[in-house]
Amino acid sequence: MEVILLERIGRLGQMGDVVNVKDGYARNFLLPRGKALRATDTNRKHFESQRAQLEARDLEAKTEAEAVSGKLDGETFIVIRQAGDNGQLYGSVSTRDISTAVTEGGFSIERRQVLLDRPIKALGLHEVRVSLHGEVEPHIVVNVARSEEEAARQARGEDVTRTLSDEEEEAEAALEAAEGLFEEGAKPEEEPLSEAVEQASEEAAEKTGEDETPA
Repeated sequence: MEVILLERIGRLGQMGDVVNVKDGYARNFLLPRGKALRATDTNRKHFESQRAQLEARDLEAKTEAEAVSGKLDGETFIVIRQAGDNGQLYGSVSTRDISTAVTEGGFSIERRQVLLDRPIKALGLHEVRVSLHGEVEPHIVVNVARSEEEAARQARGEDVTRTLSDEEEEAEAALEAAEGLFEEGAKPEEEPLSEAVEQASEEAAEKTGEDETPA
């Protein structure tokens, strides 16, 4: 189907370009969202009569998008998911999941604005583009982790899927044991001094008695 673009769209073209697209793409996306018109003679004339207004509206939308992009670009958003020891997710992170995380982070976007080539299926830091306008696409970082603590480790550059060596496992176990012994308010049990002295005296007396016993 031939359509007239009402705004710049990715690899299709600029505003005013007449391009040939798949019928489904035109009917399900371009036409209902007001991004294009069927390339009929009537619509061509209508577009030319409205071109100045459309260009002014597009410039305003671009300016607003650039303002948001300045705040959004480079921001990190955490998505918590379950995963195996090798880092593979039990499922995937979709455009809906990302748009929800970004919106909860204070930026209102729709899932269609998240430009994801394929679903995210592994833990880690993933760079994702967000389409705020045909010419404005800031990049964000999606930190996919099994917990907030793990997300913090990943943000520091740690590999949370790396297998620990025997020495590292022993060190972590020792650290956990030490933390358990010295929890707040916990004190090592101490034998009262008087009892210790009394016990030592008794042991000394018994030993002396044994030494004085005739052979």
